[in-house]
Amino acid sequence: MLKEPIGVCGFITPWNWPVHQMCAKTAPALAVGCTVILKPSEVAPFSGQILAEIIAACDLPPGVFNMIFGEGPVVGSAMASHPGIDMISITGSTRAGIEVARNAAATVKRVHQELGGKSPNIVLDDADLKAAVTGGVNGVMMNSGQSCRAPTRMLVPRARLDEVCAIAKEVAESWTPGDPAAGSRMGPVISEAAWHKVQRLIKAGLDAGATLVTGGLGKPEGLTEGYYCKPTVFRDVTNDMEIAREEIFGPVLCILAYDDEEEAIAIANDTEYGLGGYVHSTNLEHARKVAARIRAGYISLNNAGLDISVPFGGYKHSGNGREFGQHAFGEFLELKSVLGFAPAT
Repeated sequence: MLKEPIGVCGFITPWNWPVHQMCAKTAPALAVGCTVILKPSEVAPFSGQILAEIIAACDLPPGVFNMIFGEGPVVGSAMASHPGIDMISITGSTRAGIEVARNAAATVKRVHQELGGKSPNIVLDDADLKAAVTGGVNGVMMNSGQSCRAPTRMLVPRARLDEVCAIAKEVAESWTPGDPAAGSRMGPVISEAAWHKVQRLIKAGLDAGATLVTGGLGKPEGLTEGYYCKPTVFRDVTNDMEIAREEIFGPVLCILAYDDEEEAIAIANDTEYGLGGYVHSTNLEHARKVAARIRAGYISLNNAGLDISVPFGGYKHSGNGREFGQHAFGEFLELKSVLGFAPAT
């Protein structure tokens, strides 16, 4: 069996972690011998420009790495449908991933997708509550909530709901929005459209009967300019509410109560997404058993951090294929079986 480069790879990358995502695709593709056409997000193109300048300084042969700018629905669609591109890889929303796959279908090219998420964070009854809740809230609030693997659904024992909410409120309110030069911890969301989406979903949560623990509608006090959101925590959320089902992509945490472990696992898996999952328990074997039952591609136990040496990717509407680790190289290779390759004996 031989392994050969798949050929020309078209990459469509997002704005929320731009250099991270561009390198996650480009590095393994170049390493196995593919050529690359990279389209960075039109919302955050300058990181791509700098990366292109760095790669140009590496003296790769002309045409090995190429960058093209433009809007996703225009340039991204053209890349996905182009017969000269052998593989297309996108990191973005599930909506965008579906459109890329649809455009790629006519040329039967390989499609790799790392898409949205609505990751469950199961805090088991034997967890270190302070550590679990603190880590969970921080995971939602970082990058202004604009992370696909953010643990946005926190599942907690009903009997400990009040304790959890008290901790969550304190931690969320420590994420002060504003100018980082003035000591704040949270910047604005990416755009006016993103801000309005976050506001719409916060209102939807209130209208559905979820209880506001902290945050809420509007801009933080004193911030009239910039698309800043209030770090927001809801309790009394049920899994049928829109805020528990849709990827908000803002600093909004939903806290859901469960009565027993079986219900917690059922709620965790009751989603169209399957990117990340989180489990907290002081008994590591207990955490491992629960993790094995979550249908998601990337599970963190007890606040374990991101590890780029292991594969990252999702189940269900969160995409297919994997990035990072040794497995990432295989995404850009074709397998060829050559019968009779060895001399007959």
